[in-house]
Amino acid sequence: MTAFEADSRLVDLVRPAANHDERRDRQEPDILLLHYTGMASTQMACERLISAESQVSCHYVVLEDGRILQLVPERLRAWHAGLSSWDGETDVNSRSIGIEIGNPGHDHGYPDFPDVQIEAVIALCRDICERWSIRPEMVLAHSDVAPKRKDDPGEKFPWGRLARAGVGHWVAPTDLNAKGAGIGPGDEGEPVEHLQAMFSMYGYGIEITGSYDAGTAKVVTAFQRHFRPAKVDGLADFSTIETLRRLLAALPKR
Repeated sequence: MTAFEADSRLVDLVRPAANHDERRDRQEPDILLLHYTGMASTQMACERLISAESQVSCHYVVLEDGRILQLVPERLRAWHAGLSSWDGETDVNSRSIGIEIGNPGHDHGYPDFPDVQIEAVIALCRDICERWSIRPEMVLAHSDVAPKRKDDPGEKFPWGRLARAGVGHWVAPTDLNAKGAGIGPGDEGEPVEHLQAMFSMYGYGIEITGSYDAGTAKVVTAFQRHFRPAKVDGLADFSTIETLRRLLAALPKR
């Protein structure tokens, strides 16, 4: 790709990526998808994201020092979501704008996200959501749309802080010590089916089987990383179930 003009006034540098194409059926983005770079260094990740051989790309990278790079124009389809699903849509790339956040991730020590980086992420998210009218509940984690494959941006990413700044959908997680029934691997029947149905209503790609299978545990884990990060174990305890129920109740009426 040749040089292009940045879509956001917040961009410090444009580094055109090789991999991109047109959005299917000329869709406009209605999902903002957040990732971490997940490589030993963010510089290595940036080189991979602009390389033709990598077969991946994204729209933005936010570096640890708060600088913002744009790699693909927002009007185009970047290749960041991979095999994924949200609210029945499997071509998440055509519906989304992807932001990679510089962090080596779980395989490389998973450090905290610096404050200056998070402030830059918040500013960029607010700018994108305002310009494209992206609803708060459509600001998602890569792990939300690909729970069987991805963990990013992970439980250390401060979703609550973003929500307080007006980015994303959030309720304070139900206390871990709250008393109530939970369900987990090996359980079957109506309670499991109801849990799976609630996840599906929120948007997760989950098969409603009535059996707490490996796929259900992966979805529960992804949900916990985003919405109940104090304990990420794939078990649907009362805190997890009640947090999901309250999130559904807090969705805006459409």
